[in-house]
Amino acid sequence: MTKGTNRREFVKSTAALGAGAWVAGGISLKPSISALEEIRFGCIGVGGKGASDSTDAGNHGKVVAMCDIDDETLGKKTAEFSDAKTYNDFRKMLEEMGDSIDAVTVSIPDHSHAVAALMAMRMGKAVYCQKPLTHSIEEARMMGDVAKATGVVTQMGNQGTALSNLRESAALIRKGIVGDVTEVHVWTNRPVWPQSYGLKVAESDPPKTVHWNEWIGPAKKRPYSAEIHPFKWRGFWDFGTGALGDMACHTLNMSYMALDLKFPISVEAVSEKHDGNCYPASSKIVFQFPALENRPAVKMVWYDGGEKPSDELMADLPKKKGNNGRESHYTSAALVVGEKGKFYSPGDYGGEPNETGLIVDGEFTPQRRITRSGDAPFAKFKGIEYVKSPGHFTEFANAIKGEGKTVSEFVEYSGPLTETILLGNLAVWSGEKVDWDAKSMVAANADETTQKMVRHDYHNGYTIHEFAKVKS
Repeated sequence: MTKGTNRREFVKSTAALGAGAWVAGGISLKPSISALEEIRFGCIGVGGKGASDSTDAGNHGKVVAMCDIDDETLGKKTAEFSDAKTYNDFRKMLEEMGDSIDAVTVSIPDHSHAVAALMAMRMGKAVYCQKPLTHSIEEARMMGDVAKATGVVTQMGNQGTALSNLRESAALIRKGIVGDVTEVHVWTNRPVWPQSYGLKVAESDPPKTVHWNEWIGPAKKRPYSAEIHPFKWRGFWDFGTGALGDMACHTLNMSYMALDLKFPISVEAVSEKHDGNCYPASSKIVFQFPALENRPAVKMVWYDGGEKPSDELMADLPKKKGNNGRESHYTSAALVVGEKGKFYSPGDYGGEPNETGLIVDGEFTPQRRITRSGDAPFAKFKGIEYVKSPGHFTEFANAIKGEGKTVSEFVEYSGPLTETILLGNLAVWSGEKVDWDAKSMVAANADETTQKMVRHDYHNGYTIHEFAKVKS
């Protein structure tokens, strides 16, 4: 297929998958449940982060069904939810238990997020899905489209979104604490799992408790390896989204909320070599965002694998004291650079109130002093307004009962956030600057293999395009 033909076919097929496509399934949605009713949850993935997500679900309703590919993991959770039916295949769980489920948690590896969440949404279920929302850019767009079309309550699991300190920081930047923003720098201590060029992967038979075919799901089949499951899959292109996908939904979150960092026009990566199997050991990725009505054009730079901003940018940032008594910079943080100064948000979740704040001419002013003391020249920022959260999962449960809304919903927030982040991996894969047309989801200058990273192929009977058959 030629490059031009590939682009035309992609635009044509993508256009057919808009918000209205799901209507062909004839699905009628269940009204929001009463505040007096108990939310009935089906939990897909109950190990790892799924352990706490399912516990949160049980604390806000009743877990009536659980799905996990590991029988041992299911067994451990059975003690907590003894009445829940158990499954190894989420499709079977939703087909059999659909009438008994109001909401679904999706806490499985990245490559299976969309196939599970889209099936649940098309059945009229509220969906809580772990970050990053999806494995591909097309999946992120479709998650937002289907959430909008069905009207179901959604939330991505980037818990820092609910922290008051993060929301207050974003409000300060929107209010002009650093003036017009020109640059954002975000860095992480990830990866903390093996990923690099030529990483050796030993194959073996899966443990007797592991249903490997169900774990593989929509990806190409490959033999089991303990170096992939249960944790290190994050470093593999087929299953995870690398350091960027794993952590940017957290560490970029405050800057994204403050500056509406959606739909970049170009992305360029400088990274270690990669082999198409594992992500590179380190990356520096530059995103260019166009000007909006409320802000000028912004450059955002992401750093992972030990990469950091320049010494000049880091020089006047506050440090923390370690257990050895030595002071050092945070290994993960965000730095917003404006015409009037810099705003520093250390840590992954924007929730470090004592170290977050404004830097002007080398002097650091903590955020708490700015918003609580009212000292000049910060009087106009005292008591800055923002919507407080009752807690991340509580916000989701309340929205299902018609009490308020979630911030990290799929349509306007977490879907576009995920698209932005995954474009960085598109640039890493390409090795060249990618000019991006967000409307058509096409990399104008990309070859066919790079464009494949936008829109996946699906295997083993899984797809994001089929519609669940739901009993009337």
